[in-house]
Amino acid sequence: MSRNRAAGRRRRKSTTALRVLAAPALLAAVICAAALAMGQEDGAEVAKQAVATPSASTSPAAASASPSASASPSASPSESGSESAASASATATALTVPVPSTGPGTFRTASAAAVHAATAGKGTLLRYKVQVERGIALDADDAAEEVVAILADKRGWIANGKNRFKLVSSGKFDFVVKIATPGTVDKLCGAVGLKTYGKVNCRAGNSVVVNLRRWVDGSPEFDGTIGDYHALIINHEVGHRLGHGHLTCAGKGKLAPVMMQQIKGLKGCKANAWPYDEDGDYISGPSES
Repeated sequence: MSRNRAAGRRRRKSTTALRVLAAPALLAAVICAAALAMGQEDGAEVAKQAVATPSASTSPAAASASPSASASPSASPSESGSESAASASATATALTVPVPSTGPGTFRTASAAAVHAATAGKGTLLRYKVQVERGIALDADDAAEEVVAILADKRGWIANGKNRFKLVSSGKFDFVVKIATPGTVDKLCGAVGLKTYGKVNCRAGNSVVVNLRRWVDGSPEFDGTIGDYHALIINHEVGHRLGHGHLTCAGKGKLAPVMMQQIKGLKGCKANAWPYDEDGDYISGPSES
C-alpha cells in the first residue's frame, strides 16, 4: 500500500509540473486567438511578451544582455524645443558636424545629376551651384538637396513669378552657394570689403557665402529649427543676389522680413525664414537706414 501511495504522489507531482510548464504557452495561445477574433495585431505582440518575459528564475546575464536603443544619448533639442519632419534630417546633420576654424579654401561641387533637381519657378532662369569646402564633414550633395528644396518652396523667391532656379554642376551659372569654414568666409567676404568676424554670412559678387558656424549652430535670435534657419540664410543671401536690400521690423508681433538682419535682434518682430507668407504676400518692412 505504501508503495502504491508513493507512486501516486509521484504521478501527481509530474502532472502538476507539466501543467506549470504548459501554462505560458496556453496563455499565449488564448491571447492570440482573442486577438485574431478581434482583428487586432497587438494581441499577438502581447502573446509574444507573455512567452518571452523572463521568469524570476532567469539569470541576470540573460535578462540584461545589451542596452536598448533608448539607452543611448539623444541629440540636443532645437532652440524651439520641437522639430518638424521636413527639417529632422537637417537638424541631425547640423548637430553632428564639427566646425574647424578654417579650411583649405578649395571646394567640392554638388552633382546636379545625383540630386535630381527639377527647375523651380517661372520667369528669369538663374542657374546655381552648391559647393562645400573640402575638409568639412558635410556632403555637398546633401547640402544641395536642402538648398534646392528651399529655393523651390512656394514661400520662397519663386512666389513672385519672376524667378526660376536650376541647380547645375558645370557650365554657365549665375551664382554659387558656398558653405565654408569661418576663416574662409572671412577671406571671401573680406575680398569685397565685408567684415564677417568668423561669425556671419555674406553675399560676395555672385557668391552666396554661408558660414559653417551659422549652418551648424543657427542663431540665438531665431527660435525655429535649424532647418528653418538654413532657409533664412539662403533666402536672405539669395535675396541680395536678386537685388534686395536690408529691411527692418514693420511692427511688434509681425513677421520679420527675410531681408532683415535677424541675427542682430528682432526688434519686436517674430523670427521668419521666408520672403513670402502662405498666401503669397511679400513680408516687407521699412528700409534699414
